[in-house]
Amino acid sequence: MNVTMIPATKQANSEVKDKYHQIRVAAYCRVSTEQEEQQNSYQTQINYYTDLINKNPEWELAGIFADEGISGTQTKKRTEFNKMIRLCKKRKIDLILCKSISRFARNTVDILDYVRQLKELGIGVLFEEQNINTLNMTSEFMIALYGSFAQAESESISKNVTWGVEKSFREGKVRYNYHNLYGYMKGEDGKPEIVPEQAKIIKHIYNLYLDGLSMKRIANQLNEMFITTKQNGKWTEGSIFSILRNEKYVGDALLQKTYTVDCITHKKARNNGERAKYLVTDAHEAIIDRDTYNLVQQELAKRSSKRKKSDKAITEQGKYSSKYALTEIMICAECGAAYRRQVWNIHGRKCPVWRCISRIDNGKRYCKKSPSIHEDKLHKAILTAINEYYDCKDSIKELLKSNVEQALLDINTKETKEIQQRLREIDEARNDYILLIASGAMDEESFDEQFQKLYDEERELNARLEQLKGKSTMNCQDGSRLDKALTEIDNNSYELCQYNDLLTRKIIECIKVVSKTEVQIVFKGGMQVSALVNK
Repeated sequence: MNVTMIPATKQANSEVKDKYHQIRVAAYCRVSTEQEEQQNSYQTQINYYTDLINKNPEWELAGIFADEGISGTQTKKRTEFNKMIRLCKKRKIDLILCKSISRFARNTVDILDYVRQLKELGIGVLFEEQNINTLNMTSEFMIALYGSFAQAESESISKNVTWGVEKSFREGKVRYNYHNLYGYMKGEDGKPEIVPEQAKIIKHIYNLYLDGLSMKRIANQLNEMFITTKQNGKWTEGSIFSILRNEKYVGDALLQKTYTVDCITHKKARNNGERAKYLVTDAHEAIIDRDTYNLVQQELAKRSSKRKKSDKAITEQGKYSSKYALTEIMICAECGAAYRRQVWNIHGRKCPVWRCISRIDNGKRYCKKSPSIHEDKLHKAILTAINEYYDCKDSIKELLKSNVEQALLDINTKETKEIQQRLREIDEARNDYILLIASGAMDEESFDEQFQKLYDEERELNARLEQLKGKSTMNCQDGSRLDKALTEIDNNSYELCQYNDLLTRKIIECIKVVSKTEVQIVFKGGMQVSALVNK
């Protein structure tokens, strides 16, 4: 048996190309501009590789590819790196120069993957620091080893960064994303500053939601008014929800709502208790008062839950509907299920009625006696109950009379309180100065000067207080104005005459259908009123 060896031929794209053609060499460099010592390294690397390639007569410059300030743990967002790989696949590059494996990538999997891809294309990567040419190496062990070191370094840096971020959280340092934060802008002092026009929209959104409107209807209303979002886009249910949920509108800031799962994928996840959260209260000026914000959060929880009205209810109430107020509050006294609006066709005439959902879905199996009630009759019964509850004609008149009288008699109450508060502060300051002079911490000359200032201010405030007391006594003209206002109130009717969904949402907690002729209305606050439904 004879064995003849056939020598290997040179690869067309190898580092040692035939003497008649230059090798097309590219260089890749990357720096983190967050590090001060590397801010100048970016341009330095570009200049270095440009000179290095141009000085070698066997090399032809195929391009300098540089990513500035981009993480090396992922290649997805490294624009120049990806551009270089695409040119390699088009056979326009023969050799790549790179300072070190950590500059090429800090992910062991990515390093090996791209080295293998390039090797299959006959393209080598020369890592200067490690003195490794991927075309000449017989094993991937060294690449994997150095790649592991680079990945470990990245993980260490990531942990340090994470520790620094959490430390700033513990100290209450808030970072605001003004690009997405509707209603605020960055002030001259670096803190959030309210944008008045946008703040009005925020308040409008909160009020509409408490009035019973769905997030979709609120979004549609804003779009119809040609009001745009922070990015000049259209409003959606999601954008309305984020505003209603955002604690920043009440002046607080909840930190670490999300966290990075690992430094390799840079995948972010919502923090559901995996990490500590930090709540900074009164971090900035609020747009929404705390009571309103809390009411909205309660309403959000209420609407999002599919709930049964009682233990006896078989059918769930289901998703919140903003179209009819009664959908949310009207229940069957027998089975506890909610009532639903339906439209019957009676002798060619459409007639809206309200029926028990359990009765609709299951017949008489669970609810045997729940009645169907005509909507117009139901509305009349609710109006009767509201007028009875408020005793509108008399109680509203008395309230108006009281408010008018108070407005005329006590116009300057606010200023009076402010003056009284300042007088108390002057007394406290005087006592503090006495303690300072007694301890020797203040000289007598300074003491006399400060005491004189306090005395002059006190005298002016007392004089103004006497003026306000004189004005608080109602003169003849004021008495005439009061009598005229009270007469006007007496001559007007304040009894409610028309059903309103908005009012129903605001004041009624629940409506129990007792029978075909009776409903029991529970007002917010706990008071119950029975109302008759006309046959």
